[in-house]
Amino acid sequence: MSQLRLGYLYGFGAYLLWGFFPIYFKLLRPTGPVEILAHRVVWSLAFVALLLAAARNVGFLRALARRPRALAGIAAAAVLIAVNWGTYIYGVNSDRVVETALGYFINPLVVVLLGVFVLRERLRAAQWAALGVGTAAVVVLTVDYGRLPYLALTLAFSFGGYGLVKKRLGLPAAEGLFVESAVLALPALAYLGWLGWRGDATFGHLSAGHTALLVGAGAATAIPLLLFAGAANRLPLTNLGMLQYLAPVLQLGIGVLIFHEPMPPARLAGFALVWLALVVFTVDAVRQGRRTRAAARGTPDPVPAAR
Repeated sequence: MSQLRLGYLYGFGAYLLWGFFPIYFKLLRPTGPVEILAHRVVWSLAFVALLLAAARNVGFLRALARRPRALAGIAAAAVLIAVNWGTYIYGVNSDRVVETALGYFINPLVVVLLGVFVLRERLRAAQWAALGVGTAAVVVLTVDYGRLPYLALTLAFSFGGYGLVKKRLGLPAAEGLFVESAVLALPALAYLGWLGWRGDATFGHLSAGHTALLVGAGAATAIPLLLFAGAANRLPLTNLGMLQYLAPVLQLGIGVLIFHEPMPPARLAGFALVWLALVVFTVDAVRQGRRTRAAARGTPDPVPAAR
């Protein structure tokens, strides 16, 4: 199998697994969102530690310990991903899967916005147009919900910020997840211990299947992330960007068709504006990618001829 096909296989696998996350986290009820988050952190750490030990790849910790700025960046990334995970679990288990899907539809636009205000990047006209349409979508959805879609915005900005920090750190997926989980493990274990002391813990008290699902949250977190890393190393960025919409499409379908969450006309109109913004954003990214490749080869840009 070619590396390109393998990259697509990894990418589809990652986004399919992320797309079915709402079903997985619904199965963890009646465990509360914070307890689920704590177990997700602890079992992620255990799962990735086993992987690294099997690969005999623990030497990176010594090198990392000599980089205090990198450790500070990892701590920031850990806080952002904890906010993202916790918000997502809360949204799913409070019957707001549709709003969580909206967050991941908005995320590419948030990444562009962070590029402007944090990295001082200059946007092309099409990117400004996409941001304008996306802003209009948020206004429409705010009117529909009667409030800001704060769950969606929290998911989009926390994951966008996490991606920005990770890009600057440049750590491989498994190593990065291990250190981030290690940063969060102590408060997670303290919270689980406190729950056990109060007698409110659900772990080991409901059923063997429920306990196994809580433990499996570690593998469910790590496996799609590792698949995504494999795809990112083999696919062009524009191709990978096209795949990222698979997960929120699946989550939206699960929310509406399986969990029967409402989708009134005004909300549908807001989603339609988000999709329009993403179409403008994606078409511009594809064209820019063609121009870049054409310039690298020293050949004329094929896009004008296609038009």
